[in-house]
Amino acid sequence: MKSISIVTPCYNEEGNAEELYKRVRDMMARFPGYLYEHIFIDNCSRDRTLEILKGIAEKDRNVRIIANARDFGPLRSPLYAIYQASGDAVIMMAADLQDPPELIADFIRLWEDGYPIVLAIKNTSRENKLMFQIRKAYYRLVNLLSSIQTFENFTGFGLYDRKVVEAIRSFRDPYPYFRGIIAEIGLPHAEVNFEQPTRKRGISSLNFYKLYDIGMLAITNLSMVPLRIVTFFGFACSALSIFLGVFYFIYKLLFWRNFSLGVAPAILGLFFFSSVQMMALGIVGEYIGSILRFVQNRPLVVERERVNFEFPPGAANTGNESVRSRPLTGDDEEARAHAVPLK
Repeated sequence: MKSISIVTPCYNEEGNAEELYKRVRDMMARFPGYLYEHIFIDNCSRDRTLEILKGIAEKDRNVRIIANARDFGPLRSPLYAIYQASGDAVIMMAADLQDPPELIADFIRLWEDGYPIVLAIKNTSRENKLMFQIRKAYYRLVNLLSSIQTFENFTGFGLYDRKVVEAIRSFRDPYPYFRGIIAEIGLPHAEVNFEQPTRKRGISSLNFYKLYDIGMLAITNLSMVPLRIVTFFGFACSALSIFLGVFYFIYKLLFWRNFSLGVAPAILGLFFFSSVQMMALGIVGEYIGSILRFVQNRPLVVERERVNFEFPPGAANTGNESVRSRPLTGDDEEARAHAVPLK
């Protein structure tokens, strides 16, 4: 039997975790020909999320839990969970219910039609219209700057065949930009358009700093254009400086007694070129920071505990008997290659 792994990263989602689990369970019950597992990776939530997940896992062995030792951010934790998945295909979806589980049926159908990658594209959204337009403009900017074709309005929600997961693993990126990796792989893909619903409960953990971090990571991972812009801008400023210097020199020769330069142009020029230098250093620093992360090669996450990964194939399900469980398989050392579990 083919197997499907569903991966859900969580952080302070006590109001959404149980509803998401039930909706996924009900969807997978429509596919009795598949084994499935639902992996929740909790990023050290400060509310009752982990407690609720453990209660669900006690009743349903299809549910696996990975509890991180601390908050490792919204980029590293989801990818680590994908590496732990054992399915022939892996579905990534957020815990905030803005990724509708009902699209699973479309994902599986297109996967069976031969597409190794199925992407959910939010062509419309019920969120704040201004924020949606800002996000769309950002996706267009990344696509414009990138040296490869990226996917606009794609958040990571989708299905990925096992060979895609292995291709992702080969990147060995310690601070991954998942959407960029999928675009970089370049395998054939299908798209499923949907309207993104609003968040029902809780608030997003993505503050301005995290959004800026993800935005800059996308640009530095996919494009060298900002560095080239800094270089060209430096040439342009140098040419402008030479032109102004020659202009003032000639003007002073012609109007020696009447022309006084004053300090204002000098001060304005000083601040202008200082700001240009600071901007250039900031852009170069972002690229150096990306290099530093690769050199450090730190693990994606450190686990505090995991639940329900120990059951053998065919283990009895203590909850929903209509759906069979799928435990973690394969070499544990390879599966955990990107983490250092705590004993």
